[in-house]
Amino acid sequence: MSEDNKVVAELRENFGKGFARRLRAAGKIPAVIYGHGTEPQHVALPGHQVALLIRRANALLDLDIAGKGQLVLVKDVQKDPVRQIIEHIDLIVVKKGEKVQVDVPVIITGEPFSGTVAMLDTASVSLEVEATHIPQNIEVDVEGAEDGTQITAGDLKLPQGATLVTEAETLIVGVSIPLDTIAADEEIAEADAEVAEEQAEEAESTEEGDDK
Repeated sequence: MSEDNKVVAELRENFGKGFARRLRAAGKIPAVIYGHGTEPQHVALPGHQVALLIRRANALLDLDIAGKGQLVLVKDVQKDPVRQIIEHIDLIVVKKGEKVQVDVPVIITGEPFSGTVAMLDTASVSLEVEATHIPQNIEVDVEGAEDGTQITAGDLKLPQGATLVTEAETLIVGVSIPLDTIAADEEIAEADAEVAEEQAEEAESTEEGDDK
C-alpha cells in the first residue's frame, strides 16, 4: 500500500449541520468510521488530500487517529448535488488480509475490427478481494474483435486472489457494427440497385431502338 494513502484524522465530538459546515469551511471533511463491531468513530479529514485520494474507486486509507493506525475503505461519498462539494464520507474498518466485496470499474482497451464499435454494457463488476489489493479497474481487451463478439463477466481476467461475485453470464462488452453504418450501407446498396436498374432500362431501350 502506498505511503500516499496515509492520512491524519482528527477525532471530533461536535456534531450537527452547523459544525459540519464550519469543518468544510476550514478545508476539512466530516466522516464516520464503522465496522467490525466497533462503536462508530466521528473524525475530520484533510479535505484536499482526501479529495484527491478518493478520485479512484474503492480508495483505501491508512488513518492516523491520535497516533493509532486504522485501515479503512471508502464506502460512500456524499456530495452537494449542485456544487459537488464533498459533504460527508462513510468509512468502513478493514484489516490486512481480510477480503471485502467491492464494485470495480471496467474499462475497454484496444481497437475492435475495422467498422465495428465496442460498447460497454456493464460498467463495473463485483469482486471479492483482499482489502489491501483492490484493483483500480478491470481491463477488457477488444483488439481485433469482430462483429457479434460478446464478452461476459466470466471471460474477464481477474487479479490473482480475486473472486467474481457478479454472475458469470452477465454481458460486459458487445462488439457490433453501428446502426448508422448499417443504414448508410443499405442506402448505398439501394442507390446502387436503382442506378443498375436505370442502366438496364436504358440499355434495353437502346437495343429496341437499334432493332427498329
